[in-house]
Amino acid sequence: MPIAKIETRDRLIVGLDLPSVEAAEAMIARLGDSVTFYKIGYQLAYAGGLPLIRKLANAGKKVFADLKLHDIGNTVTKGVESIAKSGATFLTVHAYPQTMTAAVEGRGTSALRILGVTVLTSYNNADLQEAGYRLDVSALVETRARQAQAIGVDGLVCSGEEVTHLSKLVGSRLDLVVPGIRPAGSDAGDQKRVMTPGQAIKAGADYLVVARPVVAATDPKAAAEAIVTEIASALD
Repeated sequence: MPIAKIETRDRLIVGLDLPSVEAAEAMIARLGDSVTFYKIGYQLAYAGGLPLIRKLANAGKKVFADLKLHDIGNTVTKGVESIAKSGATFLTVHAYPQTMTAAVEGRGTSALRILGVTVLTSYNNADLQEAGYRLDVSALVETRARQAQAIGVDGLVCSGEEVTHLSKLVGSRLDLVVPGIRPAGSDAGDQKRVMTPGQAIKAGADYLVVARPVVAATDPKAAAEAIVTEIASALD
């Protein structure tokens, strides 16, 4: 099914990679209406941030629950059933076939969209080889993308390096969410496969996940607005 039109501002997902709910709420207040979509990952979730999903959803914001579930099928299914009640828009699971199948079952008829994490953007070919994979990054991403489409997940998390190929392969049917986004001049940090916002959008990304370049900026709101402007320019 073709992806519905995405509002330009909704394409920026700001990662609330912060140590406490209080810090996250202060950042949300600073960002105001410049950001409509937030990501809650491990750091904030384990610091008591899961109830913030519902609070943000009730305030009209979209939320990406970046929990990267991966476990036996029944455990994943029950976990997804719980997250589906929170008002989250996106939920990540690792893109193993059994895990994705269980997540789709747990989603049921809810509005929650399941994203399969293909290969983490902090991994490269050497990392995969060390972990025992026989495929390189590109081949493993493509394999998991095809499996995800067949299973019925709603989107993929991939790096900017793979998004052009995936856009042609499954992009008309799956949302493509790209982390590892770094505005020009930003420190790559622990990411190994990065792109600027404009590059990623032009390559075929539907959504961009940005954390440190916004939340660690001297003026987070100005940083977010600059990224939205860059996205808009790339869409023209």
